[in-house]
Amino acid sequence: MIKILVADDHAVVREGLKRIIAETADLVVAGEASNGQEVLEKVQNGHWDVVLLDISMPGRGGLDVLRQLKGEKPKLPVLVLSMHSEDQYAVRVLKAGAAGYLTKDSAPEQLV
Repeated sequence: MIKILVADDHAVVREGLKRIIAETADLVVAGEASNGQEVLEKVQNGHWDVVLLDISMPGRGGLDVLRQLKGEKPKLPVLVLSMHSEDQYAVRVLKAGAAGYLTKDSAPEQLV
């Protein structure tokens, strides 16, 4: 099983992501976070195969969290989700080490 940490400040988005991921046999959402600090704590205290990270969260933003995650766990794949469709956001997160970038209006099939 691939253990995924879903990080988004909106509970309804986290729930939707969990349902999409649950439809794929080898994937499991093993944890959730609603802000950047919570993401960092959960990654430091657990084992994750993938982090699904919202770029816009309260407190520490997703880009800042991504940079710290990649500094501490460079091999941990982080897929960034965003409401922003502008290329500049994708370029920033990919340069910071994200494994991928999807907008929240992407088809569910693109996620899994």
